[in-house]
Amino acid sequence: MTEPGARSAGSAAEPRGLDASRVRFARGSRLIVDDVDITVPRGAVGALLGPNGAGKSTLLHLIAGVERADAGALALDGDDLSALRRRDRARRIALAEQEVQGGAGLRVEDVVALGRIPHQSAFGGTSARDREIVARSLAATGATEFAARPYDELSGGERQRVNLARALAQEPDLLLLDEPTNHLDVHAQLTMLALLRRLADDGLTVLAALHDLSLAAGYADHVVVIAAGRVVAAGPAAEVLTSALIREVWGVDAEVLEHPTTGRPLIAYSEVARVRSVPQA
Repeated sequence: MTEPGARSAGSAAEPRGLDASRVRFARGSRLIVDDVDITVPRGAVGALLGPNGAGKSTLLHLIAGVERADAGALALDGDDLSALRRRDRARRIALAEQEVQGGAGLRVEDVVALGRIPHQSAFGGTSARDREIVARSLAATGATEFAARPYDELSGGERQRVNLARALAQEPDLLLLDEPTNHLDVHAQLTMLALLRRLADDGLTVLAALHDLSLAAGYADHVVVIAAGRVVAAGPAAEVLTSALIREVWGVDAEVLEHPTTGRPLIAYSEVARVRSVPQA
C-alpha cells in the first residue's frame, strides 16, 4: 500500500519539483531571506542546513505560503505558487512544524485530521476516505498507539511524529519539515528519515531543515547551506559538506569522513574554531 503523501514520479518530460528563484523577505528593516535560489527535484530529499538564525524556518514559511515573499518566484512542478489560492496551495504543500497550530485541547487523531481540511468541502464533513488516510498517516509515523490521547499531553518526540502525520494526511506534492528530528531519540530519528526517504522514492518532493549534518548527509540527495539569509553552497552532500565550509558557516573544526557502511559523509567535530570567517554568497 502506498505511503500517505506519496506521488507517482511521472515522466521525465514533466516539470519537476520545487524551484525557488531570488526569493527575498524582510521583517521591518531586517532582511531575513536575501535572493535565495533553491531547487529540489521531484522524488528527492533536500536538506536545508545552516546555523540558528540563518533563515531556514522563514524560507519554509515562504514556500508554504505562511508568509509572503517580498520578491522572487516560487514554483512547484512548473506551477507559480503565488498564483494559487490558499486552499489550493494547502493541497499541494504541507509544512510539518515543531508545534501544530490549533492543536490545543484536541486528541491526536483530531490533530492529524486537520490535514484533511484542504480536501474537504465546506459542508461535507469527514468522509470514510478521510478517516482511512488519517489512520494510514498515524501508522506511517508510529503514532497509532497514542491516537486517542490529548495532543497537549504528548512528549516533544511524540508531537513530532503527530505533526508529520498531520502533514502526510494532506497528501501533498511537496513536504516541508522544520527540524523533524528535534526531540527524537536515535531510533526515532532514523525511522523518521527512512520514512522520508521512502516517500521521496515514491515521488514526493521533500525539503527538511536539519541541524545534524551527518543525518542530512546520510539521507539527503541534495543539501542547501544558508547563512545570514543567503545560500552559500548547494549540491550533493559529499561535495558541499567540506571541513572548510563547516568552519566558515558553523565556526567549528571538523573532519569529514566516509561512513564505513554507506559511503556517505560522516562529520566528526573536534572543537570550536579559533577563527571564524564570514560566509560569502
